[in-house]
Amino acid sequence: MNTLKIVFLMTFLTVLLVGVGQLAGGSQGAALALVLAAGMNLFTYFFSDRMVLASTGARLVTESEAPELHAVVRSLATKAGIPMPRVAIIPQEAPNAFATGRDPEHAVVAATEGLLELVNKDELEGVLGHELGHVLRRDILLGAIAATLAGALTYVSQMALWGGMRRDDREEGGSNPLASLLTVLLAPIAAAIVQAMISRQAEFRADETGARLCGQPLELASALEKLEASSHRAELQASPSTSHLFIVNPFPGGLARLFSTHPPTAERVARLEAMARGGMTPS
Repeated sequence: MNTLKIVFLMTFLTVLLVGVGQLAGGSQGAALALVLAAGMNLFTYFFSDRMVLASTGARLVTESEAPELHAVVRSLATKAGIPMPRVAIIPQEAPNAFATGRDPEHAVVAATEGLLELVNKDELEGVLGHELGHVLRRDILLGAIAATLAGALTYVSQMALWGGMRRDDREEGGSNPLASLLTVLLAPIAAAIVQAMISRQAEFRADETGARLCGQPLELASALEKLEASSHRAELQASPSTSHLFIVNPFPGGLARLFSTHPPTAERVARLEAMARGGMTPS
């Protein structure tokens, strides 16, 4: 199913990107946008993990550097039936975690220093089980493509707004100024909406998978509540384009709420509590 979503998302955002280029710069703008989209898709597929690690400041750590973290990840990966992911630590106090990579064979699981200090072992298993849920379903590739093409849309739109790709309207085949302006304003919003819709459903599924891997949905619920409370006290230093990768929204205030990539934490906790009441057993 996620393969179909990836194809749909790449097609939709690429067409939207080419449309922005067409309206802003005619056929030349459309061709440039298509080349940009193709290049970014290929680059994202092969190097999304490096991009995310670099943008968040995450550092890969060996088992000797973080034995407890490696032990938890290895246990969960064994239960999930996937190769042992690489492990990284983000040197920030804001508690959070993410997974990245194009497939289970190239996955990275990262946790902030603040997360490791805030939660207990059972809660950490729930959090990292959630992240491995994303790895299992290849949500991380889907999110990386969404973030990359949404960023490209924003970039092309800004170029159009400031005249970087605009053609003289008096020329034959020139762009429509009103259409260009509307596209400049609406294209990034449309990309953000698609990204948020995909990401929100992915969070619910990853919560369920994480709860089943650790066998304790209430521990994951407890961790989510702690992370939500802490997110309002300490903001993660990262790019907004990576917000959908984290287990809780690292930018919970302001305009970020309009296109939040995460469902409300209270709703996620309620679903986990319902799983616990239903006598859920680990898969």
